[in-house]
Amino acid sequence: MEKGDPRNDEMETVGKLIAGLDRAAADLSTLMDYGRPVELKLQSQVDLQKILRSVAATFTQPTRATGALSGALLIEGEQTPLIGEFDPAALTEALKSISVGALKLSRRPEEDKAVQRVTLREQSPQTVVIEWHEVNGADHDPFRSFAGSVEIRMSLAAKIVEAHGGNATHEGNTLRVQLPLTN
Repeated sequence: MEKGDPRNDEMETVGKLIAGLDRAAADLSTLMDYGRPVELKLQSQVDLQKILRSVAATFTQPTRATGALSGALLIEGEQTPLIGEFDPAALTEALKSISVGALKLSRRPEEDKAVQRVTLREQSPQTVVIEWHEVNGADHDPFRSFAGSVEIRMSLAAKIVEAHGGNATHEGNTLRVQLPLTN
């Protein structure tokens, strides 16, 4: 930049460069986390229903990794507690990463607001299933890809889900997470 009177286009370019470096640093940090073993701080009697609803409640608030998104999560499911032995902090971040990824993958560029439909149901007395529907933009498995920032975070989220004894899959237009419950 020239000394003295910086032009607006120069300031805009510098701002874009800084934002790009911040994204690259966040992606590198996520990759480093992915390369480490997942260390869970499990707690008993954790309600998965409450975790997912807290993700939905904070969904439009910006975070360092995702930034602000316009959109919302619409959770469909039973209101009964879904109790398991989970690391609430790690699982909250994982479900938020998957939710943000689902919204970004299904969003069209012309949409400024979107609603991501999520179902939460007990598949059996020992298993709960969470599904993010209408993920139209995913022509690959975002849980097993490093094709971009969204996929990097979703791959880490899948690793956290698997550390809890569950699995994360992509089938058609649906992202699915299965987690074990305790009796």
